[in-house]
Amino acid sequence: MSATHVIATADTWIEGEAVRQLEQTAALPGMRAAVGLPDLHPGKGYPIGAAFLADRLYPALVGNDIGCGMALWQTELPCHKLKPERAAARLTGLEGAWEGDLEQWRVEQGLEATAFDSALGTIGGGNHFAELQAVEAIHDRDRFAALELDQHQLMLLVHSGSRGLGESILRATIDCHGHQGLEPNTEPARDYLQAHDQALRWAEANRRLIAERILDALGIDAERRLDVWHNLVQPVDWQGERLWLHRKGAAPADRGPVVIPGSRGTLSYLVQPSAESEVSLRSLAHGAGRKWKRGEVRGRLSARQRPEDLLKTDFPLIESPKSPATTGLAGNFGFHADGYMVTCRRSSICSCSGVGVLF
Repeated sequence: MSATHVIATADTWIEGEAVRQLEQTAALPGMRAAVGLPDLHPGKGYPIGAAFLADRLYPALVGNDIGCGMALWQTELPCHKLKPERAAARLTGLEGAWEGDLEQWRVEQGLEATAFDSALGTIGGGNHFAELQAVEAIHDRDRFAALELDQHQLMLLVHSGSRGLGESILRATIDCHGHQGLEPNTEPARDYLQAHDQALRWAEANRRLIAERILDALGIDAERRLDVWHNLVQPVDWQGERLWLHRKGAAPADRGPVVIPGSRGTLSYLVQPSAESEVSLRSLAHGAGRKWKRGEVRGRLSARQRPEDLLKTDFPLIESPKSPATTGLAGNFGFHADGYMVTCRRSSICSCSGVGVLF
């Protein structure tokens, strides 16, 4: 079995099934290392919140949402001018098909036409979201300034992926080759990588169009500051070998700053990953994780949450920047971020809070 590590503090709660899946995956042929991150949780046969290093490609380790990632925009809207109720009224119908010139959009983005392009500009289900955010605290002003961010203006964070396109690519690969790894430099591997890279471009364009639709609805402008995938596979030179680094719900630590979003109603973090990240396979947590499987949540929470509770998340911090609630919100993000920050000496740039409307 290859080397297996879980990056977490001693008091981090990680489901046993997730660790079992990590160890099972580490036993696959050609696997060199398997690392579980602080947001490790069970997936469909393979864990999420993990990175894997192998001498061959395993499409199932990337999963069906190829290119899923986080993108951050700096808007021109001052925080104090946001009217949540008015914004919510404008942000309707965004899950419907975009009514713009799709063909022209594809040309501008350099995208090939696919059978799934009607979903471009839509967020999708699961834990995907788009959220307006305000800066709560800045921990490194020089790096914050280098990203040309403004603490007095709202930011827009978008989390989405390749929608049905990624699912079709994985399904076609599994139907033909099963779950066995694909040997590099073979036709099946080249075919998968070509489709995989197309899905990466599609997912990035999708996040861009989601942002454009939201910004148009609010009547504001914004500039993108970063867009980072956390579901992908890429070749890496590793200790004298050419290997394949798979990330499934793992943000890259070698592409500059990334956003680690918290659970709804808690802080998100814009961070600069540490250069010393080999132990974590050059990866870090991509979010707050998930304690329960999605299928179990309805039964567990239906008695605690009302539908109207899910329509809006209130953040008194926006009205009162010095509110004592700051400490509580930071704590609510949980051990996932804190544990990893200590383990990998991650440098935090700023903390952000959502400002009310989660689409």
